[in-house]
Amino acid sequence: MPDHQTSTVSIRAASPEDLAGVEEFIAPFVEAGRILPRTTDELTDLLRTGFLAEFEGRLVGFAALEVYSRKLAEIRSLCVDPGMQGRGIGRRLAQACVDLARERNVFEVMVITSSEDFFRGCGFDFTLPGEKKALFLQTRDEH
Repeated sequence: MPDHQTSTVSIRAASPEDLAGVEEFIAPFVEAGRILPRTTDELTDLLRTGFLAEFEGRLVGFAALEVYSRKLAEIRSLCVDPGMQGRGIGRRLAQACVDLARERNVFEVMVITSSEDFFRGCGFDFTLPGEKKALFLQTRDEH
């Protein structure tokens, strides 16, 4: 039986059957304000382009790519079990999303995050070629 050191984390595409498990998994991240809350309908939509990280049969990470157009997609709801952080799981989930964007020929992938250093380590930056930057204006106080 593999021990904790040699067991591997697998990344796979999410399926509709994963809905309840993903809802339960992300709940603490929502409660902590780390990711935005998702309705069941929103999460069902995200699962179509979502990825799960699994370790020894349990869910330890989730991320989804929301495709807005051929020009733009966004990595949404990236979260990794706190006890499993630092093993490259988040990076692999982010890469799975970027790879899906490439497969779908999406021009740019963005992320809105409070974990700037993590995403910079994944190759994201504040500017695009030609010094383009994303700017935001919040229209309300609540999600």
